[in-house]
Amino acid sequence: MNTTDKAQELQALRDRYVPKGHPNATPFFVESAKGALLRDVTGREFIDFVGGIGVLNVGHCHPKVVAAIKDQAGRYLHTCSMVTMYESYVQLAGRVCEAAPGDFEKKAIFVNSGSEAVENAVKIARRHTGRAGVVSMKNAFHGRTLLTMTMTGKVKPYKFGFGPMAAEVYQFPYYAYCYRCPLGLTHPKCGVACADKFREFFTGTAAAEQAARIVP
Repeated sequence: MNTTDKAQELQALRDRYVPKGHPNATPFFVESAKGALLRDVTGREFIDFVGGIGVLNVGHCHPKVVAAIKDQAGRYLHTCSMVTMYESYVQLAGRVCEAAPGDFEKKAIFVNSGSEAVENAVKIARRHTGRAGVVSMKNAFHGRTLLTMTMTGKVKPYKFGFGPMAAEVYQFPYYAYCYRCPLGLTHPKCGVACADKFREFFTGTAAAEQAARIVP
């Protein structure tokens, strides 16, 4: 089978077994990758500007990362930390907490995705404050689960046809952007007009006393 036939076969399988609602931005199939380069099944090379959407900070197949994966795979694959805890989890949690800014005590958990991280942050805020309201910014993206899709600031392509959305989520325009001020003003002559917009928002749209957290 030549490489063109291989690509066509994979596309046929993708069309048959993978739903259209799970799209891919690039029309090729990766065969291998190294550093910042991707090679597809036809032998073409591409520069990877996406990095798994920001999760490959040292590129593809870095030797130290590959060695660590091989070492871990030879020990155990998965226990679920909520069933059996393990050393690398608590060590990594410690390193994250030490690297995070602030001189107060911190704790860390590890989750499967950005959506799950945002949802847990909202749950923690609601539990801690006893409030239900969540304020997110228009044009922001937070995820595709029900709550994070509600918080996401674009109806198309993310929300359209999937309602009703989660309750107690409010959208606010992100005015605090001095580089290209949406109000057409210049700091400091603006008098921090974006803060006045927040004041208006908490008067006319959502009560500040009922907001658990603001998510940019």
